[in-house]
Amino acid sequence: MPLLSFDRVSISFGRHALLEQASLQIGPGERVCLIGRNGAGKSTLLGIVAGEVVPDSGEVWRQPGLTIARLSQDLPSDNDAIVYDVVALGLADTGRLLAEYHRVSLAVADDASLLKRMETLQHEIEACNGWSLGQRVENMLARLDLPPDTRIGDLSGGWRRRVALAQALVGDPDLLLLDEPTNHLDIELIEWLEDQLLDLRGGVLFVTHDRALLTRLATRIVEIDRGVLTSWAGDYPTFLSKKAAALEEEARHAALFDKKLAQEEAWIRQGIKARRTRNEGRVRALLAMREERARRREVEGKARLSVDDTGTSGRLVAEARSVSFAWGDDDAPIVEDFSQRVMRGDRIGLIGPNGSGKTTLLRLLLGELTPTAGAVRLGTRLEVAYYDQLRGALELEKTVIENLAGGSQYIEVRGERRHVMGYLQDFLFSPDRAHTPMKALSGGEHNRVLLARLFAQPANLLVLDEPTNDLDVETLELLEELLIGYRGTILLVSHDRSFLDNVVTSTLVFEGDGRVQGYVGGYSDWLRQQSQPLAPEAKRVQEAKPAAARKSATFGFKQARELEEAPAKIERLEAEQSKLVERISRPAFYKSDPAEQADVHERISALTTDLEALYARWSELEALREGP
Repeated sequence: MPLLSFDRVSISFGRHALLEQASLQIGPGERVCLIGRNGAGKSTLLGIVAGEVVPDSGEVWRQPGLTIARLSQDLPSDNDAIVYDVVALGLADTGRLLAEYHRVSLAVADDASLLKRMETLQHEIEACNGWSLGQRVENMLARLDLPPDTRIGDLSGGWRRRVALAQALVGDPDLLLLDEPTNHLDIELIEWLEDQLLDLRGGVLFVTHDRALLTRLATRIVEIDRGVLTSWAGDYPTFLSKKAAALEEEARHAALFDKKLAQEEAWIRQGIKARRTRNEGRVRALLAMREERARRREVEGKARLSVDDTGTSGRLVAEARSVSFAWGDDDAPIVEDFSQRVMRGDRIGLIGPNGSGKTTLLRLLLGELTPTAGAVRLGTRLEVAYYDQLRGALELEKTVIENLAGGSQYIEVRGERRHVMGYLQDFLFSPDRAHTPMKALSGGEHNRVLLARLFAQPANLLVLDEPTNDLDVETLELLEELLIGYRGTILLVSHDRSFLDNVVTSTLVFEGDGRVQGYVGGYSDWLRQQSQPLAPEAKRVQEAKPAAARKSATFGFKQARELEEAPAKIERLEAEQSKLVERISRPAFYKSDPAEQADVHERISALTTDLEALYARWSELEALREGP
């Protein structure tokens, strides 16, 4: 027996139907991924399933006694509530009793009059067998490392997301609804969530842009496209191929229909000759064809993304030398003894848990923060475009056009003067949506506005802090293609494992206690390198470093010759490294022999180590030449 079913469900907001005569069934143990464009109606459908939205027509049947929990895109907003209270609300009425008991138990020491209320609550909780449910709350708080008595208003977005997730999971629902569950979560917690969902006995209906999560979890894909729900068996790559074939067939039928309609329109325009035929059936058929053509909803175009790529920066973009940073004298260091050169064309991903300091490191590398120790040197001719994960640049009361162009009708993009409406259509904004206040738009539409602003700026250094949140999968893949072909430098913070694998060529990983370690490749490459022993060439260079440090402190003929030859050596190794990095950035590389792939990655790793040693020696020789 299904947990839930739709029968000819329809609902409209505005001109077009979000759902039109839709049918859907979800059974126990199914994990159904709902996909579709931003604004297609995914969140509305989840609301109908949860009973929070009433459809215009059709029937929604739910199994008697069905328990449903929903994780929405919105974060908990009651800033004065404490974590325990919000999580306990996932247990409905019993949770409210447990939350009140928890609050009273904290305050009873200061107010003896609360003892009577505490006794009453104890009896009510015992009567509904609530103590065992209270243990669930305690276990969930412990699993997610949540501080039970902390105010929601004191938590960051990532920690609020944990609270919302705990509330959705604590009740062990029959049907769990998840709307972009990985937003604001770090990779470790995403993998924990995957394991939890795989163990659930009930059904799961989830919306996600995280293709790694989709691939691992989904037993079925349901697409919402122009008001129609279609169920697709198989995994995500299978869906993509079947969907492409279906769109081709749809386009073929539409072309044949339009050709016949044009022929019939030509016939009716013959006027008196057509009327003389008295072919009333043909006239009625034509009128029906006109109505059908008017009702047809065309496939939405793809977003057209391009970066205004200004002139190239200097070869060196930024250099950190033995950088450490802490917010206060008594605080633990966020970054400690970190050294890194960012060169033109690098695509570097930053990986680490929420709160580990990824955004702080970006600000250090951009010169926005002063390190507590060490130094950061910026390169020349830098033009920086910064994507802010907190969307602080958006004014919610203003429209899309006002946020993009400040009320102007034209915007300068890639050296051309473009009408703002034409530019916004590249990002899939209709005229109606372009004049809509930001507060009325979805999270994905907010992100598209930010991308529109970002890509209108001339830039040779893109700094992207969680750019993938709320984007639909199609726009996400287009963004990937753009970044892969971008000629400038990219610094990217993301918890999207597939996105990191497809875009970056190296990673900086926060490994705890202020340590930030560099690795070649993306997320999967980092995982592989973690389990490998140190490469022999890297080990040789490491062993050579103390010897270099023991060299003579005088600057003589040999040192001068070594310093003179250092740039050419570095340039030769960098050229080889650049060719290999460009090779692994091409999708075709990952279709080659695995042994060949491993050899290339190992050579890049060895070159990185050799270059670091050469840079260190070069700096040492320059210091010797300059003297004390």
